[in-house]
Amino acid sequence: MLAHEADAHVPETKFGTWFLRTQTWTRHVLEPAVVDLERLIPERRDAYPVIVDVGCGWGRSFKLLQARFKPERMIGIDIDPDMIEAAANEAAKQGLNVEMRRGSSSALSLPDRSVDMVFCHQTFHHLIDQNRALAEFHRVLKPGGLLLFAESTRKYIHSWIIRLLFRHPMDVQRSAEEYLSMIRSVGFSFAPQEVSYPYLWWSRSDLGLMERWFGITPPARREETLVNLVAVRR
Repeated sequence: MLAHEADAHVPETKFGTWFLRTQTWTRHVLEPAVVDLERLIPERRDAYPVIVDVGCGWGRSFKLLQARFKPERMIGIDIDPDMIEAAANEAAKQGLNVEMRRGSSSALSLPDRSVDMVFCHQTFHHLIDQNRALAEFHRVLKPGGLLLFAESTRKYIHSWIIRLLFRHPMDVQRSAEEYLSMIRSVGFSFAPQEVSYPYLWWSRSDLGLMERWFGITPPARREETLVNLVAVRR
């Protein structure tokens, strides 16, 4: 592994690595994010020929992306060799032709302006040099290409349950507003209607139990725990 790759992210805990393979992750974290991101897309096209899934993990997103966005070419990138192997197996099981590449989100081995969509789901909070990764996303996207970005904010990553069970670079975590500012700063654009702030049960400090058991509605004014957005490469 190259030095910049070793320094590019913080590896997940054993629990976190296991959790990413569960149906709970797929059903309650991944699938709702894809559905939400799809509805946020401005001027939706019938198909997006080249899609890159950065931080593809176990490959659970491949089938969802293929069904919704109909790529002719899909590329899965992850820094973990075990996940690359498992994601390749997942793609084969689903009958999908996905190119697997081991590498860092901060140094994508792809030509400039060669990609129609970058899918980045719950990957960014593991990255240390987030600005460099965003610059890479911008570089490889074609003008008019889309960044589908779904991320947990500092409020969630710094919560006690996440500190207990998972591992992240704590000093680089950002609020929702800070993520929006950073994404704009590298040359992406998006309108307010292309951003959403889900407040899903698993992103709350009480895991949604106060609302579920006692009917206590979450406050309208709060520090957001999740941010989804679709940004266009200009």
